[in-house]
Amino acid sequence: MALALIIDDEVDLCRLMQMTLKKMGIETKVAYDYATGISHLQAYSFDFCLTDLKLPDGTGLDIVKFISKNYAKTPVAVITAHGSMDLAIEALKLGAFDFVNKPLELSRLRQLVENALKVAENANKLNCKEVYDPFSNRLIGQSNVITQLKTTIQKLARSQAPVFLWGESGTGKEVVAKLIHDLSPRCSANFVPVNCGAIPSELMESEFFGHKKGSFTGATADKEGLFQQANGGTLFLDEVADLPISMQVKLLRAIQEKKIRAIGSTQEIAVDVRLLSATHKNLAKLVETGEFRQDLYYRINVIEVKLPSLNERRDDILLLANHFICLIADDWGVAQPLTLSNEAAVQLTNHHFAGNVRELRNILERAITLADDNVIEAHHLNLPLSAANVSSDTPRIHEIHEFIENSNHTVLSTLSQPSAPKVVPLAEAKSASNSPINTSYSSNLFASGYKVKPNIQLASTPTQSTHEALTHESLTLDAPIAGINVPNLAQPPAEEGQLPAEGLEEYLMNQERKVIIAALNCSGWNRTQAAKLLNTTFRSLRYRMKKLGIDSGSDINSDSDSDED
Repeated sequence: MALALIIDDEVDLCRLMQMTLKKMGIETKVAYDYATGISHLQAYSFDFCLTDLKLPDGTGLDIVKFISKNYAKTPVAVITAHGSMDLAIEALKLGAFDFVNKPLELSRLRQLVENALKVAENANKLNCKEVYDPFSNRLIGQSNVITQLKTTIQKLARSQAPVFLWGESGTGKEVVAKLIHDLSPRCSANFVPVNCGAIPSELMESEFFGHKKGSFTGATADKEGLFQQANGGTLFLDEVADLPISMQVKLLRAIQEKKIRAIGSTQEIAVDVRLLSATHKNLAKLVETGEFRQDLYYRINVIEVKLPSLNERRDDILLLANHFICLIADDWGVAQPLTLSNEAAVQLTNHHFAGNVRELRNILERAITLADDNVIEAHHLNLPLSAANVSSDTPRIHEIHEFIENSNHTVLSTLSQPSAPKVVPLAEAKSASNSPINTSYSSNLFASGYKVKPNIQLASTPTQSTHEALTHESLTLDAPIAGINVPNLAQPPAEEGQLPAEGLEEYLMNQERKVIIAALNCSGWNRTQAAKLLNTTFRSLRYRMKKLGIDSGSDINSDSDSDED
């Protein structure tokens, strides 16, 4: 038979609780002050404890601290007077598993006692690790942060306090919330997850609290809200930061009073729900900016848990990868076992996961799809080349000179002789308008990405000397297309670290003017050909020439230019 300890200085209330527990088959010991309660705890082994917050020679918070330190497996609940919600929250933070308000409602007291007995039962079950591992195939990892998180989850499961889970997107907030529920006394009831950002604001009250038939247009039948569906269980509010202010007020009352009222109803319904919430946003900053109510923040953030990102637990990456490979293979019906090559394992370990565990699974799904056999190679992962994977002898190029036409075209240029190109007289340019133009572009595929070698050679006009000819030397980019860093082809304006004396805008305009004049010289001042060389449109080139004050030579090649628009 279970044994309970009741600590309260009100004799009548103690007798009422004794009678109620006796009908439930539970023996009780009563203490009317702090000292007697401590002596009973040291003399007997209790299954749970009920204590008032205010005692003649101490406080219920001291009882909670003593039990949490010396008898951690004994669940303790606090009895609070009306209006002592802040003290009740403090008790939950110290280790109390739940609280009940005065005046006592016997139905609420019975429910609390049943939950307390389930907490003790679950604690005994968790001690048998050989028989029952609650984290098997659910929370994968052996790193220090994950080991600490598992211990925290077990402690939170014993409590009924609201928990706020905070972490980056993809860190497994719903997985942790489900584990807290499954290890708690509420495991036999519903776990109801809801994404607050996915519910239209005008439907939120109906979704959370339900509605009565005929309460509004389209309400053709009674509907239970999420609180009613989670009654006796756990309600998980994902992305709680997306709740509108108007809904935050109503949610606050439901949490405080543990009662809801459906739309169109005149009666409140008592609900017993444990609230878990989560977001990837910084809720404290939203409180400062007025986007989230401070009082609701303190109600849902009784216990805060920061979930580690995948980059903070790199020791677990390969464990998670092998776990996901097995899951994906089972889901897709892959008969042969799949493995990661050594190179693929190194790339995964060094990769920066912006999307955390969710991104890891997506990468592996893509790799399994692209794999030719049962070995996943590095190029199947299709990861961008990071600094950790670049060899130390890779040449560093410090400056970038980009001539941006629009969002889809970028022209990189360099001059073998940095001096300004000679402007060819129009008469000579006309005779050179048919000068040969040779352009070539080659690309070859290799295992981990693409190697691109654009070789652009522009034949000089007859009037140009050898040292004045515009040439584009070969450029090799030994980096995959994904995450590529474009190297510099241009000469710096001065010694490295110096700034152009004429200022940024003037310097850029001068460089653009040089490039355009060089292209015009090479095309014999045929603007159509010059636009093609610059990989831009005739209209855009004409606009830039006008802006830069370059003589367009409108009498030259008028027939060819007029056809372009």
